[in-house]
Amino acid sequence: MIRILTIAEVVWLEVLRRKDIYVLFILLAVFLLSLLTLDVFGLGGLVGYVKEIGLLLAWIFAWILAVAVSVRQLPQEETRGTIFPLLAKPVTRGNVILGKWLGAWSIVAAATCMFYLLLAGIVFWRGGDFGAVILVQAVILHVGLLGMITALGILFSTRLNGDAAATLTLVVTLAAYLVLPRVPNLILNEHGIRGTCLLALYYALPHFELFDLRRRLVHGWDPVSVATAGQVVLYGLVMTAMFLLLAWLAYRRKRFSRGMQL
Repeated sequence: MIRILTIAEVVWLEVLRRKDIYVLFILLAVFLLSLLTLDVFGLGGLVGYVKEIGLLLAWIFAWILAVAVSVRQLPQEETRGTIFPLLAKPVTRGNVILGKWLGAWSIVAAATCMFYLLLAGIVFWRGGDFGAVILVQAVILHVGLLGMITALGILFSTRLNGDAAATLTLVVTLAAYLVLPRVPNLILNEHGIRGTCLLALYYALPHFELFDLRRRLVHGWDPVSVATAGQVVLYGLVMTAMFLLLAWLAYRRKRFSRGMQL
């Protein structure tokens, strides 16, 4: 466990050194403060507008950060040649996979919490509010979603270079969020092989829409039940574990060579 935590700590130091989080945080603050200069809808309408746009931006920034951080961890170790001294130590490839994922997921989750705190602070400053329970639920589910995205990025990066892994992760996660919820309606008009393929796709890809509570936050709806939230969290844990297992299986027999270019 110490080895995994040490690898995760190195991921934190690397991400903080690159200053990606600071740039996204400043961009979010600039966007939100720019929205406050608008008074088209009146004060009440403005607060709702800030909530909706702010949550959308927080999701987009967290998604970009999760993909960017996760897909570059393994390829950069292999390109620099640091994978050799890393594996020469009493560190298994499973330790590397788990450590890289834990570091990527935890720092992206911390950044996402910062995004929510910034948004909540601005909303409160303008006289609006978020329900405390639903806000906590939204953050927890969003963090669970990021666990799946970072695990998927790690999985693709075990066999692809950073750019290819990033592209594939972005496409798969975007399709899972936008297209997958519409598959049941598409199946009604499809039969035979097409219908079977759509059904297989529906159950194979992760259902990110289950983790999205933005509408409840914007409109001040009641929180979801504890049982429902727990089931969604459990689903996220199972999918994350499955992606990490596949990543380990793909990485355990991978061969490296000195000076390899990814």
